[in-house]
Amino acid sequence: MISLFGPPEPTLLERLKDSVSKTRTELAAKVEQILTGDRPVDPALLAELESALLSADIGVQTTKDVLAALRTQVNEHKLEGSAALKSELKRQIVRMLAAPAVSPNGAGNVAPRVIFVVGVNGVGKTTTIGKLAHRLTAEGRSVVLCAADTFRAAAIEQLEVWAKRSGVEIVKQKPGADPASVVFDALSAARARAADAVIVDTAGRLHTKSNLMAELEKMKRTAAKLVPGAPHDVLLVLDATTGQNGLAQARVFTSQAGVTGIVLTKLDGTAKGGIVVAISRELGLPIRFVGTGEKMDDLVPFDAQTYVNSLFD
Repeated sequence: MISLFGPPEPTLLERLKDSVSKTRTELAAKVEQILTGDRPVDPALLAELESALLSADIGVQTTKDVLAALRTQVNEHKLEGSAALKSELKRQIVRMLAAPAVSPNGAGNVAPRVIFVVGVNGVGKTTTIGKLAHRLTAEGRSVVLCAADTFRAAAIEQLEVWAKRSGVEIVKQKPGADPASVVFDALSAARARAADAVIVDTAGRLHTKSNLMAELEKMKRTAAKLVPGAPHDVLLVLDATTGQNGLAQARVFTSQAGVTGIVLTKLDGTAKGGIVVAISRELGLPIRFVGTGEKMDDLVPFDAQTYVNSLFD
């Protein structure tokens, strides 16, 4: 089975610290200021902490849940000082991020592994595909890219660039071709070449475009006819800089596209990286990867504890 979601690399903490530096400066500075000294844990302190969490885009409901858990422990006299409060705050956020794993479709030994990548235009979807292909080839896997975003000629051209950078094969047709037909060709080619994985680039579709959602369903049916259980993974790419606005997109994709995990891009460009927590808690989906920069290897597996440490330490 392709180890797409293996353990985090040793450098994950440092890379996440760099990518969430804006969030850490904003959130950690506020938390440190609130919890400085031997200040008693009282309602006023908790109210200030609530404000700090909200400013980081962690989300209203998520913040309420975290504060409710903290207040319960305060009332039970389990949090006697600011150090204990900070430790429990981190534990609660890690708990929020520990979304139940969504099992990929199909058996573990299915080949090729078919990965659909979905999301609206502009979130870094094609770039993410290129980075993912690079990760897999670095693991010794053979990869075929499928240029099924036929609505935009630029998308096909961009995917070709990433295929060359990653040293992988790409299957494409002319702009305007039937996306399901491209999926058929790509999976047929991958089977003939005994490839390990096929990564399918899909058209950037908004939740209001029902015809494009129907097209995605057609592509999924085509894939399932050629490879048992396909698509085995449906990764939704979200732009961290959109904050709470990205949740509306995510909810519709989750309900209609059978999403199995989230890839969060542009985390290095936002001062409100708490959106990671909101997405995981509200959608109940695991964050699989985060984009930490523009380089080929700037796509790292997500780890909840490491992420929280990068925010506060």
